[in-house]
Amino acid sequence: MTEIRIDRVSRWFGNVVAVNDVSMAIGPGVTGLLGPNGAGKSTLINMMGGFLAPSSGTVTLDSTTIWGNQEIYRHIGIVPEREAMYDFLTGLEFVRANAELHGLPASAARRALATVEMEYAQDRRISTYSKGMRQRVKMASALVHDPSVLLLDEPFNGMDPRQRMQLMDLLRQMGSEGRTVLFSSHILEEVEQLAAHIEVVVAGRHAASGDFRRIRRLMTDRPHRYLVRSSDDRALAAALIADPSTAGIEVDVAEGALRVQAVDFGRFTALLPAVARAHGIRLLTVSPSDESLESVFSYLVAA
Repeated sequence: MTEIRIDRVSRWFGNVVAVNDVSMAIGPGVTGLLGPNGAGKSTLINMMGGFLAPSSGTVTLDSTTIWGNQEIYRHIGIVPEREAMYDFLTGLEFVRANAELHGLPASAARRALATVEMEYAQDRRISTYSKGMRQRVKMASALVHDPSVLLLDEPFNGMDPRQRMQLMDLLRQMGSEGRTVLFSSHILEEVEQLAAHIEVVVAGRHAASGDFRRIRRLMTDRPHRYLVRSSDDRALAAALIADPSTAGIEVDVAEGALRVQAVDFGRFTALLPAVARAHGIRLLTVSPSDESLESVFSYLVAA
């Protein structure tokens, strides 16, 4: 069983802490690394891929230290998020160069390009590729030596729907074959479609780990905050606060609105229009005030 283990790992750049005391284990199958932009996902993947040394802690592949160990590249394929590529090469030349570094024949490059459905463009220069095509040729380069571990940093960026479905099917297949596949994303739906197991990071910290459905339920069941404007904010607040679906209401005089914290999402969404109708109050604005991914993930840190 191939496993990447991160044990009490931190990484800082000068005075900036990018990853703070993170521990996790990534085993066979497809794992999603989920978190908002700037959470530390790329830093973690770069340490797992041996491109970046931990400032403290250890990153191992089957108990073997990754940093400074060239042998691990026989087992790991990595698809970085960054776009820097050799644009003057054709797709085939780019992938074949990686095949040659592994001592493999040109046929391995052609096979990898076929796997990601890029044969039709393999003789075109990379400078002519769309972002989605660049993503796929990077994927081919990572697969050329048939690795047991695949690390992908935001792999679906720039892909059209058909390309996304093709890549998702490929990653599912690799996971079912017993390979260790980790991909990062800041988009909840991508992770939901592909990974049963997820690791969540926020602001460089490990926020949650485990079954996607359990963690998704935590996200859904967290307190929701709304900005509500009405024809009579004080009367509405008095009626809402009496119901157990609301944990607190603040009258924001500057905004001319109520800030409502709802702890029972389903009950509150039915309660609000019913209470307004019963008291003859017109609802002018009802908008969530904390629906960003950052706020959702921050809740998980505190959960």
